This record gives sequence, structure tokens and C-alpha cells, in this order.
Amino acid sequence: MNQTDFFGAKLRYEIDACDLNRAIKEYGNMYEIIDTRSKKAFDLEHIKGALNIPYGLMNEEILKQLDKSKIYITYCDGFGCNASTKGALKLSELDFKVKELIGGIESWKYEGHEISSNLSVEEYNEMMACGPACSCHG
Repeated sequence: MNQTDFFGAKLRYEIDACDLNRAIKEYGNMYEIIDTRSKKAFDLEHIKGALNIPYGLMNEEILKQLDKSKIYITYCDGFGCNASTKGALKLSELDFKVKELIGGIESWKYEGHEISSNLSVEEYNEMMACGPACSCHG
């Protein structure tokens, strides 16, 4: 594989927060975002509109409900976490079109894009004060 092929492949299978935000605005119904972290991490904060399917729970039975005509974007915490890669692999093994969000939710937040939480303000502040544990597992 030469450099051009390598970097072309990266762009086919990865997306950054800025490009994802633009793609959602322009072609929103083509994309589905999947948070591959634990329910606890998802409840704390997630990209608005994302589905929570932890990579460890992904299997053919769970994923059969998804629309194969869409492009799925997987994400996790970001740097130092590979839950989104594991989720992307499982989706691609089942012939879904998938890209991985570079830098995960951390890059999304860094660029100032909208996040949501399933917790009350008090619950959120309490959880953040304790420092959330690794949220990709369990």
C-alpha cells in the first residue's frame, strides 16, 4: 500500500468532529451515531441523538434492527480508548457502512458541539466531581 492509498483509506473510514457536524447538518438522515461506551458513560454525556450500543453487547441479533442503508459513526471517550474501533469492527463484519469518530466525545466537546445527558444537573455534577472511571467497559 502506498501513501496515497493509506491516507485515502483513513478518510474513507474515519471522520473528525468538524466534518461529522457538517455532515449531520447537510445529510442528517444518512448518518446514525453510535456511542460504544457503557450505559453509565452514555447517561453522563453523549452526542445528541446518539444510540448507545456498548461494543461488548454488539452481536448480530442486536444489530439486525439497524438500517444497512445508513452510515454508522462509532465513538468512545477518545484518545487512549478503542471501544469505537471494536464497535466499528463488529459493524463492518456484519456489512454495515461505518466510520470512526477521531478523538471520540472528547474531540466533539473540544470543538464545542452539542452534547446531552440523561442525568439531572445534580447527578451530573456529583458524578463529574468524583471523576468518572474508564467508561468504555462495564
